[in-house]
Amino acid sequence: MMEPAVPDGYPRAFVRVGGLTVARQQLNLALSLQAERVVCLAGQMAPEIVELQHDAEGAGASFHVIPNARALLGLVTAGDEVIALGDGLFASAPAAAALLGQGPAVLVQPIEQGLAAGFERIDINHAAAGAMRLPGRLVERIAELPVDCDAISALQRIALQAGVPQRLLPPLGQDGTFWTLVRGEADAHALEPVWIRQRSGGGEPLNLSRGLARMAVHSFGPGLLHAGSGAGSVVAAAAVAALLGLGAGWFQFVALGLIFCAIGWILREAGVMLARIQSDSPDRGRIGLGRRTAYAWLIDAIMVLLLAWDAMRVPGAPGWSQFFAPVMLFSLLRLLPRAINHRWTVWLKDRALVGLALAVAVTSGAGSEAVHIAALALAAGGLVASSLQSRITPP
Repeated sequence: MMEPAVPDGYPRAFVRVGGLTVARQQLNLALSLQAERVVCLAGQMAPEIVELQHDAEGAGASFHVIPNARALLGLVTAGDEVIALGDGLFASAPAAAALLGQGPAVLVQPIEQGLAAGFERIDINHAAAGAMRLPGRLVERIAELPVDCDAISALQRIALQAGVPQRLLPPLGQDGTFWTLVRGEADAHALEPVWIRQRSGGGEPLNLSRGLARMAVHSFGPGLLHAGSGAGSVVAAAAVAALLGLGAGWFQFVALGLIFCAIGWILREAGVMLARIQSDSPDRGRIGLGRRTAYAWLIDAIMVLLLAWDAMRVPGAPGWSQFFAPVMLFSLLRLLPRAINHRWTVWLKDRALVGLALAVAVTSGAGSEAVHIAALALAAGGLVASSLQSRITPP
């Protein structure tokens, strides 16, 4: 964390890519490799370093700040393994974890690719990749070097001289994989679209809501993330949309209420994507309204209530019995994707699509009929699909 992003500027480790600092992304990588001690090379403490310390200690790792490479001698024992990451390295966490998780190695890359990205030359064919894993006993050799030596270059040279094997990076650019040095804001802005596209995927099948949410995140995500609001503001907007839907139904604007629920669902998907981007961890998508189960139950309950209110507006409607059809419809929407293992069932989970379709039916005056027909169609479809599935599956 010693290298400035610009002359007389703040360190490149604090440059943000998609709202995440380079240092935080490196910490995530170290923690994913089950690091027990995190050592930060920095000239002085800063608020960003204190934040890193809290995150590391919250994950169960100890955190140390040292002024130079020689201070490693008191922190590393011969029985340790050391994972060293270069200043400004911003790499795809899954690729880096896979390479470093295989055991001791100095990661390298083709010379043309590495030099163009600003990495150090190793030999005629290879450039450094800014990351390595080496036995702790080799760190003792830093005592033989000047106090002001570059820590990463020194450790790399020591590792190669000691016979630590080189491990070549796989071809970059596949599936959004990247491995680069962030030297300033220009590099961060160039990398950001790739980073956001990769983190907003999540490996989930697309439906209407996720497609719209992904488009919104790609367009407006960078601005939200750099503003510091990110997933939090989208989570709040999703909650407000759900409450507006409930309020609209109370005043007998049922179709409008269903539309608000659909908007809230799309915002919920966008919030989950932004949470993944901010945390650099797919599991951390479950924050706020990224806690999908709770929000999904909330939207289902509001939609059931809206449809029941719509049915009660019919003269002579028998009150509570109007809840039966909506409850059956949303129960089937929940049960069928679990019972039938087909890719198309992801569309049954899309409450934005369901809400918009029901809003059209309510507007045309056929809301109650649409609910009954949809429930019967789902029940029949479920019976047919389960019957076909049982015939295909061997006993």
